[in-house]
Amino acid sequence: MTISLDSVTLSAGDEKRQRVKRAFGRVGHFLWQMASNPLTAIGGAIVLVLMIVAIFAPWIAPFHPLVQDLNNALSPPSAAHWFGTDEFGRDIFSRLVYGSRITLYIVLLVSVTVGPLGLLLGVTAGYFGGKTDMVLMRVTDIFISFPSLVLALAFVAALGPGLEHVVIAITLTAWPPIARLARAETLSLRQADFISAVRLQGASPLRVLWRHIVPLCLPSVIIRITMNMAGIILTAAGLGFLGLGAQPPDPEWGAMISSGRTYMMECWWVATIPGLAILINSLAFNFLGDGLRDILDPRND
Repeated sequence: MTISLDSVTLSAGDEKRQRVKRAFGRVGHFLWQMASNPLTAIGGAIVLVLMIVAIFAPWIAPFHPLVQDLNNALSPPSAAHWFGTDEFGRDIFSRLVYGSRITLYIVLLVSVTVGPLGLLLGVTAGYFGGKTDMVLMRVTDIFISFPSLVLALAFVAALGPGLEHVVIAITLTAWPPIARLARAETLSLRQADFISAVRLQGASPLRVLWRHIVPLCLPSVIIRITMNMAGIILTAAGLGFLGLGAQPPDPEWGAMISSGRTYMMECWWVATIPGLAILINSLAFNFLGDGLRDILDPRND
């Protein structure tokens, strides 16, 4: 009896170790696929650097982003101030470093809100069809019919300036494309043979959606969200440029461009360097999204 229990214990332990090895193997294979594509590797590296900079901002930034030094106002790039200073003598490099926190805050909060919302509405409309599909898709059409930046401007104007209101406004304009994608995926899956077999076994619609359709829609939704992150950065920067995003003296990149446009001809670094930060990070998320599409989309196999 003791030998039998030991053998069962060893067997369970071996199975657990095998599962861990398989999980690490899948992660390693995924990372190898990303590294094998140069653009994806570059995009992933830039996003990783952005995250590290945001996390360790107090240790990376040489100056406090809000402390003014009027004696050094509009100083050009130098050894003391790598990217120069703005009109109040604040170090632009330090403000960019701390501004990465605001950018990631907006991107991550919008993404984790938009993904579940769009996925829920899309799979619900695609699976149940009929009046449910008609109502949800007509609401989606209304949101899609307006340019996202214009609609975000309208929401922020109604809610008032502020970082939280920017997140709400971008979320309300970013979910319709994800809902349409999830609906299209669900329409192609709901008549599949394995879904019919699950229904015949007595599974409820909620169980069919949660256990079978949602997991199959997730890769496409994740890809779309990743590619939308560049648009989220640009929309947030546009709202900040117009004075509707993060309010001064917060070091938001769009607001930095707005305050530096007055001095652009004489002191190019004040507006150009935050603009380059927006450009580089937007490209990085696009590269990363393209790579994830190639890796996660089963139709590319």
